[in-house]
Amino acid sequence: MELIGAFCLVLISILTLVYVYFKNAFNYWKSRNIPCDEPTIPYGTFKGFGKTIHPSHFIKNVYDKYKPTGEKVCGLYFFARPVAVLLDLDIVKHVMIKDFANFNERGLYYNEEDDPLSAHLFSLDGDKWKKLRAKLTPTFTSGKMKFMFPTVVEVGDRFRNCLFDVVKGNNELEIKELLARFTTDVIGTCAFGIECNSLKDPNAEFRKYGRESFAKPRHSTHFLELINGFRSLAKKLHVKIVRHDVSEFFMKVVRDTVEYREKNDVNRNDFMDLLIKLKNQETTDKDKVITLNEVAAQAFVFFLAGFETSSTTLTFCLYELALNPEIQTRTRRVIREALEKHNGQFTYEAMMDMPYVDQVLEETLRKYPPVANLNRRTKNDYRVPGSKIVLEKGLSIIIPAYAIQHDPEIYPSPEQFNPDRFDAEEAKKRDAMAWLPFGDGPRNCIGLRFGMMQARIGLVTLLNNFEFALGSKTPVPLIFETSQFILSPVGGVYLKLTPIKS
Repeated sequence: MELIGAFCLVLISILTLVYVYFKNAFNYWKSRNIPCDEPTIPYGTFKGFGKTIHPSHFIKNVYDKYKPTGEKVCGLYFFARPVAVLLDLDIVKHVMIKDFANFNERGLYYNEEDDPLSAHLFSLDGDKWKKLRAKLTPTFTSGKMKFMFPTVVEVGDRFRNCLFDVVKGNNELEIKELLARFTTDVIGTCAFGIECNSLKDPNAEFRKYGRESFAKPRHSTHFLELINGFRSLAKKLHVKIVRHDVSEFFMKVVRDTVEYREKNDVNRNDFMDLLIKLKNQETTDKDKVITLNEVAAQAFVFFLAGFETSSTTLTFCLYELALNPEIQTRTRRVIREALEKHNGQFTYEAMMDMPYVDQVLEETLRKYPPVANLNRRTKNDYRVPGSKIVLEKGLSIIIPAYAIQHDPEIYPSPEQFNPDRFDAEEAKKRDAMAWLPFGDGPRNCIGLRFGMMQARIGLVTLLNNFEFALGSKTPVPLIFETSQFILSPVGGVYLKLTPIKS
């Protein structure tokens, strides 16, 4: 009995300490007069985040509640960790551009020693990020895009032929998976110089591991947020975030590719070429050397980001065009007029001569930004301009891109799909921070040009050869997978494809 009593006493003491810890932590925003929903133990204000509600909609609900009050910032708690949400576009501009030096970190977890693929450009911070970004930037110039253009068009042609064969048996297709196979083959070719053959074989290894990286991640959204809040502890515990089988596959692919190219003196002027040259750069400054593990990490994130975001964007774009046949017809007409102007040839110049195609994609990215919330972390205490608010050193910050892009004060009737919002004259009227699918400032998406080129080529190829209508299995509006970081429709998107006779 004495043992049981002692155990109960210890348990009560522990629970009391936990309760006191949370109660003290939950006083953070109140003591600073920053509005915040009432937190509960242990979730803070994040209950349901990534489980019953998608992160994009969760943060949008917070934005919609506090933005009309005129506040510049509101608070959240992830467990006991305070998180600030920016509600004012001018403050967003300060954080992303004007005062970038104080906000150049995302504060995401990575582990170079135990989990080398996690230490990629998207997650790195500080000098490591700055130096690597400078080294990789030359890969994504407009000149490089023009060089890669014919390669992507060639994959697009194979995709078109694949669809012609598929629709003979069934014209109602799940388009997201098909588009992912197209973008996987594009990235495999442009980044690794490898024919992935995903269009021919949906179970090809590149497609398999790319699919499972998103569909079956190593950790839940909640656990990832917990890791991000306790990065030092997670490293000491040797926590990994990339699945073991995915890591083994990509490490082997990179090792084999690098070894083959070096042994046979192969130069393809692609992403992998640049990484190999950086790895072999002769210098006495060790900071300028990229290791094989770092090569693998950058190739890994380029592959994942390149295939998933572009295929998802094209999926949502075709879904909206199926719902809005008049916009689909107009887009197709613009495409054909531009091709006719360029002697029927789909050249880089012809692609750049289709501004309405860009408007369609830009409106798609407004409604469905792949990364719904952008993360930053303060390096030093920062007083918010025009207020008494101080964002303390080390504080996590959320820039609610999805919420901003669905704000009716910025975009009237935000649920309506309207590419005319991005007509050059209309776009000039809006704050640049009102459209953030690629972020902005020095930490914007380095692959922006490539992603847009890939999406343009895919859309032009598809609309020039097929008409799209809504399938019977696709709900309106779409329902999103709550547990996935990137916006992803539950069950995919089924569309009816009708070949267009030339």
